[in-house]
Amino acid sequence: MRDKKANVKLVSSITAFGLPLLISSTAFADTAGVSNVDSFIKSVITVLAGLAGLVATGFFVVGGFSYITSSGNPEHLDRAKRTITYSALGLSVTIAAFVISNIVTTLASNAFGG
Repeated sequence: MRDKKANVKLVSSITAFGLPLLISSTAFADTAGVSNVDSFIKSVITVLAGLAGLVATGFFVVGGFSYITSSGNPEHLDRAKRTITYSALGLSVTIAAFVISNIVTTLASNAFGG
């Protein structure tokens, strides 16, 4: 039980300290147009992808630390391998979603004359 609490504290502290690096600049009110909506959506997607990458990196660290400290215990070793595998899978899904969303927003802005 202590391992889970330590892992949650580690991931949450990495997220808390990395969050200010990802927050975009202040947005002021402006007239609503396709280009404004497009830039807002791109900003939101960029921030969310950055946060997901930060969380995945935190889980890589947790999985690697668990792997190193497993002391040959097969149960802990399997759990660490699953953590690393799932964080790699989550990171790849995040990168794919970021690329696809950028393609879709570019196509939409070209289609609507933005």
